[in-house]
Amino acid sequence: MPFPLADRVIQLAYDPGIKPQGGGLPGLAVLKNVVNSINMFGIIAVVGALAVSLGVWAWGHHTGGHQAEANGKKGAVVAAGAALGLGAANGIVAFFSALGSQVQ
Repeated sequence: MPFPLADRVIQLAYDPGIKPQGGGLPGLAVLKNVVNSINMFGIIAVVGALAVSLGVWAWGHHTGGHQAEANGKKGAVVAAGAALGLGAANGIVAFFSALGSQVQ
């Protein structure tokens, strides 16, 4: 004789029936606004970091400071990667969320 609780646990593990849904909690609009503001702050910070890194790269090149030149190059690449990540964050999350919802 099967146990009703065990049957429910097996069914829950198979399909819990949970799906993302907007508007379920109060303050969702405020949270979206805060995250958008954090993303914008990050993008502005990356612009500053890129400007400083490019300045260090140019200064190192013109003064013969190979260490400064290398650090400027690294900083520019890191800043460009951070800008790419910040700009693509919403698309990356949406892509993997859609991909994850297809798992059966």
